[in-house]
Amino acid sequence: MSFDVDDIITQATTEDLARLVCGDGTWHTSGIERLGVPRVRMADGPHGLRVELGASLGESAPATCFPPAVGLASSWNPALLKRVGQALGREASAQGVDVVLGPGVNIKRSPLCGRNFEYFSEDPLLAGTLASALAYGLQAEGVGACVKHFAANNQETDRMRVDVQVSERALREIYLPAFEKVVLSAHPWMVMCSYNRLNGTLVSQDPWLLTDVLRGDWDYDGVVVSDWGAVFDRVEALVAGLDLEMPHVLGNSDVEVAEVVEAGQLSREVLELGAARVLALTERAVDAVRPGHAADPAAHHQLAREAAQESMVLLANDGVLPLAPRAKIALVGEFARTPRFQGGGSSRVNATRVDRLVDTLAARRRVRFAPGFLLSGKADDALVDEAVAAAEASDVVVACLGLPDSEETEGLDRTHLRLPEVQLALLAELAAVGKPIVVVLSNGSAVEVAPWLDQANALIEGWLAGQAGGLALADVLGGDVEPSGRLAETIAVRLGDHPSALMFPGEPGRVVYGEGVFVGYRGFDAADREVAFPFGFGLGYTTFSYDRLVVKVTGTPASRDLRVAVQVTVTNTGDRAGCEVVQVYVGNAPATVPRPPRELRGFSKVRLEPGESRVVSLPLDARAFSFWSEAQGRWVVESGLFTIEAGPNSRDLPLAQELKLDVPARRVPLHVESTIAEWMADTEAWEALMARLPEGARIELPEEVLAVVGGQPLRRFAKFPDMPITAADVDAVLASHG
Repeated sequence: MSFDVDDIITQATTEDLARLVCGDGTWHTSGIERLGVPRVRMADGPHGLRVELGASLGESAPATCFPPAVGLASSWNPALLKRVGQALGREASAQGVDVVLGPGVNIKRSPLCGRNFEYFSEDPLLAGTLASALAYGLQAEGVGACVKHFAANNQETDRMRVDVQVSERALREIYLPAFEKVVLSAHPWMVMCSYNRLNGTLVSQDPWLLTDVLRGDWDYDGVVVSDWGAVFDRVEALVAGLDLEMPHVLGNSDVEVAEVVEAGQLSREVLELGAARVLALTERAVDAVRPGHAADPAAHHQLAREAAQESMVLLANDGVLPLAPRAKIALVGEFARTPRFQGGGSSRVNATRVDRLVDTLAARRRVRFAPGFLLSGKADDALVDEAVAAAEASDVVVACLGLPDSEETEGLDRTHLRLPEVQLALLAELAAVGKPIVVVLSNGSAVEVAPWLDQANALIEGWLAGQAGGLALADVLGGDVEPSGRLAETIAVRLGDHPSALMFPGEPGRVVYGEGVFVGYRGFDAADREVAFPFGFGLGYTTFSYDRLVVKVTGTPASRDLRVAVQVTVTNTGDRAGCEVVQVYVGNAPATVPRPPRELRGFSKVRLEPGESRVVSLPLDARAFSFWSEAQGRWVVESGLFTIEAGPNSRDLPLAQELKLDVPARRVPLHVESTIAEWMADTEAWEALMARLPEGARIELPEEVLAVVGGQPLRRFAKFPDMPITAADVDAVLASHG
């Protein structure tokens, strides 16, 4: 069934249109029954569908729980994310859902954010690329994606009202690009605005963000929906570009909107614009071509297993892994029996089944299990003694440690990075036994590992691995599959080393992003800080070498057709097949603005057989060399020397090549606070100013004088005694050359 949006707009009453821009209940848009407009159904689901069956977050229909974004991001595999998106789409279609509320692409500014498990990375390119693949897969099944939470929603503390103070440059370079990538490449049906304020304005009422950037700069034509309960003033939000308020009980905001239109206080055209976008969404849902594949729980569980396998990051290994075939294993830790495979809050999925490591490993190896600790964190000496006895009777210990549910959930931020004390005490007792220890972590964001890492012979960052995590972990431990995950976030030595540490989560009602663009590895590298494990890091059961970096340049920044083709040859130097993630970084120093030493600009995951070599090609465009100029209000590539580096992680880049770019200088508009040096650099404006002096007169400033006064705003300097120019002269030239 199709319908004509323009025709419906014409026939609809003001009340009809007002209802369209306000939802009907918790999960539906409003329809217009007499005009044949149905409702659109939405459901939570960044990593698994959550279709509510009752009022409680826990009452939902069974669905496959894939690894949350913290795990999926570590795969660095867009093709995998696309397959997960397709599976989500099939399950949504089977349950009558038109739009899935995900993926979430907010940047991991701090590891303390309680919702980090739902977000991909501290790097916008990685986050945007993977989220785009998931959204594309979802919509390929005829089900809409809703990318969220737009924008600068990077903490849970006071998230409903906190005012995020952040520069436009940091927004453009760090916090917006992942959204931009999804919008431009996947064309999501919906974008969800966040709760917070942005530089003083509620995001739900921010025309700069919702209209100027989203629709103007990125040409977005879908629906902007509020996060649930984010709207304060429905009329102001509508004017700003927010099309749909959720949730909503009809008879409230819709009546308010209709009344201001009828009173002439709001143009009907503004209302029609928002209503037309909701109608276009409805038409998309009605006309969606859904392949018709029924959801297959068994096949999706297997996909969840594959996703978990690729999500696990091997951080350390002295040779104890893979486990020896005949080794007697002490499996220690309550997480092996009671797996923590997802986070808390609105994304919590009622999994179709859950695999436990205690079962999957015992089915293959000789295993003696001991819980070792209580999830409540209460000390229990008897459990420790039992675990020590199991270690003494075994050849190797697999210790399953991690964070409890209560420490990672929507609505709350963490206050530290430590594992629970009872787990650290248990690990120390196990280490005293003297048997090799493999530590497996279950957590939704980085934890502190440096204080106890020397007690472990191997360390697997398992993240939150979804419902098939127990199977995937047994596969990795036994060497049946390669641990091919790579870190999507830096693991610091200590919390205080993080660039955001002194400013997170801010003061009541306000947080300042004082670190600017120096988020995550960008900040660690700029400060030359030691890290426990760098961004992009991960080991495997084989080894790789890099050689022959080739850089080919075509086009120029001036002609807006700059393309840089980067080629890297990577070889599997080990004795078994494995995956490597080839990463390319670009640096630009010195520059006229502070820039990170390097930034991820391309990556590719490749699988190689033993001894196999492959040339990996990664194309870069002008954006890879750009920064956002607040003075010019655009992306800028400067003349200068750029360094292109390639390797397996941000701190291991064996290949490097310098690239010189020559870019014609572009005039920066002068303004009332422009400095003497800036005026003198603008030859045309400076000569116009000199022309206003008495004939033959000029202002000449020796170099040593310019060094002192060059930073002085010229208009203020003109007010000094005996100056040959006046503020009026400056204003006159600005009027024609500003």
